[in-house]
Amino acid sequence: MYSKYPCHATCALALLFALGCAPAGPWQNEPVGSEINMAFAVRNNLLFLDGATIDGRHGRFLIGSAQSRTVVDPKFAIEGLHSLQLSGRESLRFMPVVTDLGGIADGIVGKDIWGSHAITIDYRAGLLTFQREGMHPELMIVYRYSDDPTINVVIDGRVTPAIVDTTSPDSLVLPRTSPGPGRRNAHIQIADTDFGNVDVRVADVSAPRVGNRLLSRFLISIDYGRHQVGLWRDPRIAL
Repeated sequence: MYSKYPCHATCALALLFALGCAPAGPWQNEPVGSEINMAFAVRNNLLFLDGATIDGRHGRFLIGSAQSRTVVDPKFAIEGLHSLQLSGRESLRFMPVVTDLGGIADGIVGKDIWGSHAITIDYRAGLLTFQREGMHPELMIVYRYSDDPTINVVIDGRVTPAIVDTTSPDSLVLPRTSPGPGRRNAHIQIADTDFGNVDVRVADVSAPRVGNRLLSRFLISIDYGRHQVGLWRDPRIAL
């Protein structure tokens, strides 16, 4: 899907001449025509869509991979049916939850926006791709889930399901099991990648949640219709 963009073609050629070969990626050989690419910017380790509008108004909209319903701040919009404009030819209608976001953002784009389709998040390129035909799992490690997008994380040698949460700027948030410090070290492995000892947060959450500090090492596809998450470890991104 990304090979049709000049910046990706230039980067691929540079890598080809510098290294003798370019690393293969899951985006290769994908069909074109049912995908829409949107740029995003990383600010304070959160992902903000660039160029997207709600009801024709620009704002600061977070990507919420595990957010069940799209949230809009009351200062930005009123209750009722709204439209998220992804591009000049594509808009998606939704009924948001109106909640005070405390000035962090004007809205959080939830999984209700994408329906039964898929998205791919490329942290390195700063691109989110909306895929009507679903994700393409070639070269990816794929996980199935039933509710929120979830992957398996090996925490101190134990395999634990963890929610993929792009609204978390942290590495990993673990449920609090007893009184104690809010942070600790844990040995973390994700998708055959060993991160070693990682500083993680302990908080009052119901399930572990993987945040952007670790997710950003991967290209991530979430197929909401098929209930699958795919991870591809991009070798060009340092641990």
